[in-house]
Amino acid sequence: MAIIGELLKTAIEFTDRFVKNPNPIQAQQEVLHHLLTKAKDTAFGKHYNFDSILNSADIYKAFADTVPLFDYDQLHDEWWHRVVEGENDITWPGPTHYLALSSGTTSHSKTIPVSDDMLEAIRRSGMQQVAALAHFDLPANFYGKEILMLGSSTALKDINGHLAGEISGISASNIPRWFEGYYRPGKEIASIVDFDERIKEIAKQAPNWDIGGLSGIPAWIELMLKEVIRYHKLNNIHEIWPNLTVYTSGGVAFEPYKKSLEKLLAYPLIYIDTYLASEGFLAMQKRPDTSAMALVVDNGIFFEFVPFDEQYIDEDGGVIPGAKVITLAEVEENKEYVLLISTVSGAWRYTIGDTVMFTDKSRYEIKISGRTKQFLNVAGSQLSVIQMNAGIQEMEHRFNVAIHEFIVSTIHRGDELIDRWYISADKDVDKKELAQALDQYLKDNNKNYAVARTRALKDVEVEPVPVEYFYKWSEETKKKGGQVKIPRVMKEEQFLEWEAFLSRCRS
Repeated sequence: MAIIGELLKTAIEFTDRFVKNPNPIQAQQEVLHHLLTKAKDTAFGKHYNFDSILNSADIYKAFADTVPLFDYDQLHDEWWHRVVEGENDITWPGPTHYLALSSGTTSHSKTIPVSDDMLEAIRRSGMQQVAALAHFDLPANFYGKEILMLGSSTALKDINGHLAGEISGISASNIPRWFEGYYRPGKEIASIVDFDERIKEIAKQAPNWDIGGLSGIPAWIELMLKEVIRYHKLNNIHEIWPNLTVYTSGGVAFEPYKKSLEKLLAYPLIYIDTYLASEGFLAMQKRPDTSAMALVVDNGIFFEFVPFDEQYIDEDGGVIPGAKVITLAEVEENKEYVLLISTVSGAWRYTIGDTVMFTDKSRYEIKISGRTKQFLNVAGSQLSVIQMNAGIQEMEHRFNVAIHEFIVSTIHRGDELIDRWYISADKDVDKKELAQALDQYLKDNNKNYAVARTRALKDVEVEPVPVEYFYKWSEETKKKGGQVKIPRVMKEEQFLEWEAFLSRCRS
């Protein structure tokens, strides 16, 4: 395996040296032209006259003027329901063999078409990610080690002749044959539907594997590592996997989990962020001196952006009709945008639900700043998840405590509006001191929040609860593991249900 590792490392470095990054603006123009050309004879393409758009002097302007913005419900109700029912050539040419089932972090579950072209695009993006490893100065023996991918189950179910499951399960069931020797836990264990049973089996098999890298959502990776450590009575995970070097995160911000995760390690890992959503592989971290991710601009996804301003966003987090929409060429650094995508799976000007912020426009690097429906603004505080995460990280440092799950809502306390936070904490902390410190940090770092605290937002409360309650809530309301994410922000109605759930847990 050492020789194989040397060969792989050499091949990756060679690829990285000679394959140049595309011009992002030109690449995006080519992607849009390809999407419109390939889909012009679909029902969607005929309805919006893609032929005419392609013959326009300014293809993007004609596209933007002709095709409206869609959220999931609109695209599903008008078009995708026909794909789910088994029709072909609706929003993308040919049959659709797979459906990605999303748990819906902020809303109901979603059923998203996954075309063969999208699977190929995801594979190509995966290879771009592998090539980018050349920038991280990994030891040659890493490339001969095994990769443990903790996604959703690969046991896909049938829906009207489609194979349906979460995108990580669909991707794992389509891994290239050459990668099967490196892939763990392997197809048999990966097909176990029950998450707890799957990690128990992983724990049993752990001594038989030489794991060099992990991939998965932080909360579930941490649960898996704890189970392996518990099962084998270890002090840390490196006692059983001494060559564990890399963790590829995705789906949520990793920083809130870092402190608690590193308590399970003998030494820190190299952390690499990715942005693989049910709708496609959107971005990846390509260099070690940042946690930002470069958009995948040349591989089947066309990006547009709506400034995340109150004038363009309704109270439910949706983009209002007539909102300003800009292209990659027009974005600015350190401003939040609602992300729109058009893809080789037949998503068109689709509001994916995430907000992003450009940290380096020259490299087109982004950070996910939050969700359009997870934005605390009932009292005018305009707090994004990225600001909440920063506040929680500061509290971790100040109080020497690990906090990686939290839920917050602006609720009524009598006639007043207050922010109430529920946090996980690995040791006791004075909740009043924590609330005061968190409140002050947010006032110091967000002027809208500071103003809100002098007006409508009258108080801030913090309640520590065991981290297991967050996972039990997820299991009770959605499920555990896979790509399920715990919401950070709730509306008051759902938050009261969460509090009722906590009362049952405590009784």
